[in-house]
Amino acid sequence: MTYQADEKGYYGEFGGAYIPEMLYPNVEELRQQYIQIMQEESFQKEFKDLLKDYVGRPTPLYFASRLSEKYNTKIYLKREDLCHTGAHKVNNTIGQILMAKRLGKNRIIAETGAGQHGVATATVCALMGIECIVYMGEIDIDRQAPNVARMKLLGATVIPAKSGSRTLKDATNEAIRDWINHPVDTHYIIGSVVGPHPYPDMVARFQSVISEEIKSQLLEKEGREAPDYVVACVGGGSNAAGIYYHYLDNPEVGIIAVEAAGKGVLSGESAATSALGKEGIIHGSKTLLMQTQDGQITEPYSISAGLDYPGIGPMHANLYRTGRAEFISITDEDAMKAGQELARLEGIIPAIETSHALAIFEDRKFKKDDIVVLNLSGRGDKDLSTYIDYFNL
Repeated sequence: MTYQADEKGYYGEFGGAYIPEMLYPNVEELRQQYIQIMQEESFQKEFKDLLKDYVGRPTPLYFASRLSEKYNTKIYLKREDLCHTGAHKVNNTIGQILMAKRLGKNRIIAETGAGQHGVATATVCALMGIECIVYMGEIDIDRQAPNVARMKLLGATVIPAKSGSRTLKDATNEAIRDWINHPVDTHYIIGSVVGPHPYPDMVARFQSVISEEIKSQLLEKEGREAPDYVVACVGGGSNAAGIYYHYLDNPEVGIIAVEAAGKGVLSGESAATSALGKEGIIHGSKTLLMQTQDGQITEPYSISAGLDYPGIGPMHANLYRTGRAEFISITDEDAMKAGQELARLEGIIPAIETSHALAIFEDRKFKKDDIVVLNLSGRGDKDLSTYIDYFNL
């Protein structure tokens, strides 16, 4: 059994492409060509050169000695926060901008929640001299102001999504509407392992550089390629897909996915899709989705803008349904404490998304010799105002 996508873009029963007829040509053009383009020698060379010289890869695999001592296990942090732009998102936007160029597109649209994907998209558009439009929920524009400023400085147009909950889901809706209206010249750079096939698989492949590097780095540090556990926060789930990718079909590696419980899984203000979701279709794929009895999407909530999404990517829905991954839900309060703890124990201020993953060690116990690799998916600069308000700094 494999946990990778099949040729139709399904992970078990989840995935596929459920799209309006108007979008079919765009998605089909991409589906027919993405693997072939990615495998071209010239593409691989340009992609790898940019990851090395522009993004700053490989990112370090850091042994967090004080954190490990506190929780009595071996904790390694994959330092995606050290990528150019401050998060893992740029791995995917570099890949997709190269894809867009080969498909002859001269206009880029994107959606963003925490703003990291928006910044990463604006960055690569500036690098390549291509027009960039980023859709962002009105609420997220307020709580992620530094990232909005960065996007504008990089030359992107930031358009607020004013409908619904005015967060990531609504920004995605607006981006899809734009794509329907500009089918010929525009490429939509989706920022996570969500959306219609081939996006979940394509984004996972671009992010798989994370687990590819871990294999050689861990071999050097511990004499083995595979850790006992890989851990990541999951909203849509691109950073998680990146760290899981090369270990998906290795049953000896435990997979832990950490979702945002907000004010409590059953509080009515949560984004814990695995606990609360049922099968549905959102943004072009079949997945687990928070919804009412009559199928209306319920509004998610998290203190973290990047986890504030009512569904999860189809890869993760399948990992949950099959039991391949262990899903843990973490509240705002526990996430904020874990972020502060990392800052004080290791001198690293994490993004609040990552803080959710760090919070599992309080209750989820590991053996002393277990090797646990956690994806430190982003740095906390963008969240400083949230940290300041929360801790009265």
